[in-house]
Amino acid sequence: MACALFREKLAHNMYFRHMKATFKHIAALLLLGLLTFSTQAQSEQQRAVRRTIDQFFEGYHARDTATMLAVIRPGVVVQTVGTNLEGNPFLATGSMDDLVKHVVRIPDSVQFRENLLDYQISVDGNMANAWTPYAFYLQGAFHHCGVNSFQLFHDGKAWQIIYLIDTRRREGCEE
Repeated sequence: MACALFREKLAHNMYFRHMKATFKHIAALLLLGLLTFSTQAQSEQQRAVRRTIDQFFEGYHARDTATMLAVIRPGVVVQTVGTNLEGNPFLATGSMDDLVKHVVRIPDSVQFRENLLDYQISVDGNMANAWTPYAFYLQGAFHHCGVNSFQLFHDGKAWQIIYLIDTRRREGCEE
């Protein structure tokens, strides 16, 4: 009788150990699935943010202000951080209207290109940040480098740039 009780208890313990291990595997698979889904959703949003930034620069390089403005939310703030000729740091604030006016005034004979070297994009719900180091070329020659920092908002339909700040320097650049 004791032997039968022992076998029954052993079988019972083995069953629960097996079930416990099975539940751990199921939980791990569910967690992995959620992480994979979250990563894919994040990646899709990051790609959408990148397309928004790329569209802005396509318009910028083509001097096509309509294309630029299509991804800009009204009231966007535009700032630049740099060092003036005396070596003092400065922060200049402008508007998208100022930038657009500047772009349309550039003569066709002036060739310029801002090459984005990387995209570091973070998304949290309807807000995104993109950090894009760049090298700027004027008439085919390196002119300066820096980093753009974009803040974007998703209005339920599309990503829009709501804030843009950049740095500009001539030293420590990767071309």
